[in-house]
Amino acid sequence: MLTMKSSLNSVPRRLVIAFGVIFAIALGCFIYLFIRVSMMNRDIAELNSNINSLAENLASTTEELKIAIRDTHTSLSDALSTEKQRVGNITEQLGSVQSQVGNVAGTLSNLQKLSKTDRELLKKYSKVYFLNDNYVPARLSEVPLALQYSETKQTLVHSDVLPRLESVIKAASAAGIKIYVSSAYRSFDEQRALKSDYRVTYGAGTANSFSADQGYSEHQLGTAIDFISTGQGGSIDGFENTEAYKWMLANAWKYGFVLSYPENNDYYVFEPWHWRFVGIKLAADLHDQRKSFYDLDQRKIDEYLVTIFD
Repeated sequence: MLTMKSSLNSVPRRLVIAFGVIFAIALGCFIYLFIRVSMMNRDIAELNSNINSLAENLASTTEELKIAIRDTHTSLSDALSTEKQRVGNITEQLGSVQSQVGNVAGTLSNLQKLSKTDRELLKKYSKVYFLNDNYVPARLSEVPLALQYSETKQTLVHSDVLPRLESVIKAASAAGIKIYVSSAYRSFDEQRALKSDYRVTYGAGTANSFSADQGYSEHQLGTAIDFISTGQGGSIDGFENTEAYKWMLANAWKYGFVLSYPENNDYYVFEPWHWRFVGIKLAADLHDQRKSFYDLDQRKIDEYLVTIFD
């Protein structure tokens, strides 16, 4: 009986001991978990603090970058603007230099052309300038028979004028106008002989009104042409009454020819047949200004010498 009673008394003690052990274990787990949670909260708080710090640093760095980029952009823009201005100035200077070089090259080219151009070709010879008896154009060419009125005599013209002469006659022919060469180049001696014949035939006073003395004739240059047309009986007189004369008045300047002695000129009687090659530029300017060759000052005329055969 005693043994059974002791056994009964010992059971609750074991339960108490077991419960105590369980409680201790549970308490230990709770404490452990509490500590772990506290540590995790601390880590989370620290992490949040770091994140906030990083965010602040990022915001600050971003703002600094914005400022740096803006300042750099401004500096680059200013530098680019300055460089553009410098390049612009260099380009402008280069353009000026190129222009000057071009002007120098043009001047040299003109000087070269002038050195190869007979300076006598645009002088006002009718009673003004004198050509001596030794003057002969550098090159003379024979006028093709198809362009001459007479097929029995040799007619010469300045070689550089011949292509222009052919052009004006062909242009007239294309318009249905017949124009031929009556005479062109005459030497000093030929002009003297012709003037002598005129004096015998017409008297000195009359001859001087329509014929130049030797040395003063444009024909000695080889650039003056006496034209004739059909229906004149082989004489240049009456050329002003022909369709050929009307066509020449309207078109000859396009090919570089001008009427040397128009009506009421101060040198000789009206010579509608006598035309002189002076170059297209000068002929065009005279046409536009309604002036004749001898209306211009010689210094002004000389400016056209470089373009006479352009």
